Amino acid sequence: MVDIVDKVTRSRMMAGIRGRNTKPERVLRLALHARGFRYRLHAKNVTGRPDLVLPKYRAAVFVHGCFWHRHEGCRYATTPATRQEFWQAKFSANVARDIAVRDSLLESGWRVATAWECALRKPEQVEAVANLLAKWLRSEMADIEIGERDLMSRGS
Repeated sequence: MVDIVDKVTRSRMMAGIRGRNTKPERVLRLALHARGFRYRLHAKNVTGRPDLVLPKYRAAVFVHGCFWHRHEGCRYATTPATRQEFWQAKFSANVARDIAVRDSLLESGWRVATAWECALRKPEQVEAVANLLAKWLRSEMADIEIGERDLMSRGS
């Protein structure tokens, strides 16, 4: 299958995809800050450079894009029709890295949360995710994963 845009346009589009300070990340930070939580951003000294690090709770929070990090069963985790082998290799490497980082953090005594992009699209969802993370931070649970389906199943 042929790309629907030229190389220059595709390059510009791909260059515009941010790796940090994305909208889902910013809205979650704002909601957690409003709840009194203080954090560091993209701490270089923590494995995987989590999006948020809450040293007081020894917690790392990742805000994952459903497309890039392959949120299983999510409608936003589509696969491009062109260059499928390239994309499969890219996505597999991303998922493997995510698992390795999570396992490494847990083994070294960190608590790990993953908030998926699909759960941060609407203001009421952001509030629900922030409430769940606040509850998790105050608990003893080692890890939590929050996606759109998780919000629906929890009745949030």
